[in-house]
Amino acid sequence: MQDHIIKKVETWLVKRNLPLFDNARQGRSPMPWDIVIVRLTTDTGLVSEVSAMAPRSGNVTQSYITDNIIPVIIDRSIYEREAIWQEFWTIDRHITFFPVYLPGPIDVALWDLAAKAANLPLYKYLGAYRTSLPVYASSLFHQTVDEYVVEAKHYASKGINAYKPHPPGGWKMDMDVHQALRDELGPDAVLMTDPVAEYTLEQAIKVGRHLEKLDYYWFEEPFRDFELRKYAQLAAALDIPIAGTETTRGAHWGVAQAIQQQAVDIVRADVSWKHGITGTLKIAHLAEAFGMQCEIHTTTTGPLEMANLHISCAIRNCEYFELFIPEDVFQFPMKTPLPIDDKGMIHVPETPGIGAELDWDQIENNCTSYKVTTA
Repeated sequence: MQDHIIKKVETWLVKRNLPLFDNARQGRSPMPWDIVIVRLTTDTGLVSEVSAMAPRSGNVTQSYITDNIIPVIIDRSIYEREAIWQEFWTIDRHITFFPVYLPGPIDVALWDLAAKAANLPLYKYLGAYRTSLPVYASSLFHQTVDEYVVEAKHYASKGINAYKPHPPGGWKMDMDVHQALRDELGPDAVLMTDPVAEYTLEQAIKVGRHLEKLDYYWFEEPFRDFELRKYAQLAAALDIPIAGTETTRGAHWGVAQAIQQQAVDIVRADVSWKHGITGTLKIAHLAEAFGMQCEIHTTTTGPLEMANLHISCAIRNCEYFELFIPEDVFQFPMKTPLPIDDKGMIHVPETPGIGAELDWDQIENNCTSYKVTTA
């Protein structure tokens, strides 16, 4: 069997000016939502093209890849995934402190290459469990209650009958959003909520009890993920499932602390923020061992969303696919849309690898920095 050695790594910094967050969330630091495209090429001609999130500074992401990641992977076999993954964590521990969305894309590229070498779609290479799952639309922050209702109805008209608002705060306004969505969409709509909030425990309990009356499916991130004692108190006080660990650092090690302290009922993971497919699988299997769901979180960038889809179809304990909207923004730089049908189901591709085709016209037209490293 050929080892398929990585001989060339290229990166493109793609600048975008997308003021998607308001000043309260963006702060004084610009947030243009840049993307870094990474291409790995092996000595046998296999190629993987993935995207790396770079919302605050694409220069930082590209420099991390060039200075810290490429030296680890260049001239190594695509099958050394676990050794490479563990080495990244060693580097992180010793005064690197990777951004949470690195080096996950590199791990995705290694799995993509291995699946292509096997001539299999990634989910089959991982071990197929299903070929599709239902989608829920996941909003940005809006200013008014009506914006959420209009948006949810729009996606319902496209067959997507599950919706998760990111309500704008404070907690009373959030309850108004929750109430209006249930009133307008009716009892059959599946509704979750993710306020990305800093509620007090008392406020979170009030919101949670209101959500229980409205029959919401889960209550996500009412506090920062590291506030485990508050999460444990909330989970004990409420019947609605509490979802967390979206931003928890440390991959499965970090998530294990939340599980051990009974702080959440549903854990979250994705290939961008949890160190790739390797890290996400470790979390999903850990959760399964405790009888818990691992709901896969959006990566905000198309090629990695495809990797998320493959993982979701290779594990049992994930019920929904998160579609971050507006989808034309967050599926960039993919050329084709995510494969969602008119019944709100997303279907995993059957082509080798992750099956993401990139829009190179847009990438090259907006590229401000190209770097290449060869062995």
